[in-house]
Order: sequence, then structure tokens, then C-alpha cells
Amino acid sequence: MTSAVDIGLLILRCAVAAVCLAHGVNHIFGGGKIAGTGRWFSSLGMKPGIVHAWVASLTEIGSGLLLGLGFLTELGAAGLLGTMVVAWVTNHARNGFFVFRPGEGYEYVMILAACAVGLAGTGPGRWSVDHVLGLFDPPTWGWFAAACGAGAGGAAALLAVCWRPHARPEVARTP
Repeated sequence: MTSAVDIGLLILRCAVAAVCLAHGVNHIFGGGKIAGTGRWFSSLGMKPGIVHAWVASLTEIGSGLLLGLGFLTELGAAGLLGTMVVAWVTNHARNGFFVFRPGEGYEYVMILAACAVGLAGTGPGRWSVDHVLGLFDPPTWGWFAAACGAGAGGAAALLAVCWRPHARPEVARTP
């Protein structure tokens, strides 16, 4: 028997999946296409920008597909969390909370990161491939910690190795 929780998780997974898929596809095919996304990533200090554009875009698409299907949900959640943490740090944190502020604030990436953590903890529900196959059903504390650790730890490692933000010019001070 399906519960309200299962329907709620299905709706949440599908909404998050649609956002992830659209965002990843837009990075590749929209606006300046993947080359433009690569240049933008370079301007944020991600070196080499084109590699990170592909990695982020494909991770968003892959995570969206996994979360939408409820298949390997812990892996999909880790990918989404990692991508959002990198976006939060490299682009959104310095712009304040609201996404409509100049430079885009962090509310968007924060809510997607929270959804990733929440789905890693709850699992995908009964209307999922994971449930049918008996994977992570329900997720254990260990799998929850692994998903969150892989997402946040992967983001931290990527930032430590590849993020080289431009130094901001110092403001002249009067003595």
C-alpha cells in the first residue's frame, strides 16, 4: 500500500530531477552552449573551465536521472549535493541569500543541497527503482553519511585542487 510519504517523495524527487536535468542540459545546449559555460566557469576561478563545465553539467543530468527514477538515490543525492556546494562557494555565497540579487544569491543552491541531503536520509520511497531492487531501502545511517560525505567531501576536494579565485583588488586606505 502506498502512503502519503511515498507520494510526497515521488513528487519531491521528480521536481528536483526536472530542475537538475533542465539546468544541466541548459549548460550544454543553452545560451553560450558548453563553450560559454566553460568560459563562465573559468571566470569563477575553476581551472580548466571547460572540464568543470562538462563535469558539472553531466553530474546534474546524471543526478537528475537517478533521483527522478529513484535509482541509486544515494549516488544521485551525493552528485547533486557536491555540485550545489561548489556552485554555492564559487558563485553564490558572496552575493547574499536572495537569488534575485545581483550575481544571484545562494537560496537556490541551498534548497537543492537540502533536498539532496533530505533524499539521502529518507530514501526515494516505494515508487522507485531502489525499492523494487531492495537498494538503500530504507537508507541506513552509513549510506546517509556516505552520500553526504561523498557530496560535501568531493566538493571540498575539487575546490581545493581546482578553484583559483581571482584576487580582489585592495581598496586604497588613507593613513
